Amino acid sequence: MHKPRLQLQASFDIAYLQYLDQQGRATQPLPDFATPDWLTYCLRQMQLARLVDDRAVKLQRTGRLGTYPSTLGQEAIGVATGNALMAEDIYCPYYRETGALLERGVEIEEILAIWGGDERGQNFEHARKDLPICVPIATQMLHAAGVAFALRHRHQQRGEPLQVAVASSGEGATSKGDFYEAMNLAGVWKLPMVFVVNNNQWAISVPRTAQTATQTIAQKAIAAGMPALQVDGNDIVAVAWAVRDAMMRARCGDGPALIEALSYRLCDHTTADDASRYRSAEELEQAWQWEPIRRLETYLRNQNLWSDANQQDMERELAQTMEAALNNWESRAPEPSTAIFDHLYAQLPEGLYEQYDQLRDEQAGVERQ
Repeated sequence: MHKPRLQLQASFDIAYLQYLDQQGRATQPLPDFATPDWLTYCLRQMQLARLVDDRAVKLQRTGRLGTYPSTLGQEAIGVATGNALMAEDIYCPYYRETGALLERGVEIEEILAIWGGDERGQNFEHARKDLPICVPIATQMLHAAGVAFALRHRHQQRGEPLQVAVASSGEGATSKGDFYEAMNLAGVWKLPMVFVVNNNQWAISVPRTAQTATQTIAQKAIAAGMPALQVDGNDIVAVAWAVRDAMMRARCGDGPALIEALSYRLCDHTTADDASRYRSAEELEQAWQWEPIRRLETYLRNQNLWSDANQQDMERELAQTMEAALNNWESRAPEPSTAIFDHLYAQLPEGLYEQYDQLRDEQAGVERQ
């Protein structure tokens, strides 16, 4: 068979970034923002996220919360991403985002309310413009593209400072059409948008190798004409640098970027899952060796910036914070049953008036008993 002579039209590379290796050793000088105070703050926030997750799982197991998705082993991605955003930026999260939500000022009791079926938890007291948690896979990417378009329009029409929309997802979402459509739109219109993909190796029971034939998740951005970077997602310094750099580019009008953060899901997919059915105990045990909290703590201890006394003080403080949040959550007055309509419709359709009134009257009758 005839083989024609081909000419190279284009070539692409995917770079990888790491500052702290699996043993907590610096692989290169840390960036200026990674001061001792910032590093110890991040250690606290990751431990807080892990504590919130642990308590939420226990609440679900005792029937007090609905299905809950833990971020165990992936705390560096959320904390670093949330920390990189400015107050005026817009965050469009998926469901595995405890650390990022805490960084955005979302209260612990609001997070518990969300997974307890109380939609008031999504009405964030502080992060007023951020989008609610998105459970459907990858749809938040399209939402974020629309937000980014609006932000650029305001900048162009009103002269407002350019804000950035940041969308997070797992690597499973990158197999959905929503993801590709959002990337294509962001790339061709040079929208101020950053895609942060948590590649935790598993989309429920499906391993990454069965989801996509690409060598990396990051290279999917090449088709959309945007830069991409793969980072060690268990290295909070690397994730923070990557997100900050991508946001700075977007804020300067240079368009979107994609960050693939390599991590590992040390927990079940959600509390409705049993990961032992599809992955080995040996694989899980090995992954525990490079989880993000241990790595950062090891680095800090080696730099004489952390001690057993520091750790004990932090654990006491976090326990008090968690207990106060639980008390606030438990003391919330329950919503009326009519809230299922109130949270769904801005204006109730006429066809539902009768159902609404019936539900309201039934609740009033229960309350009088």
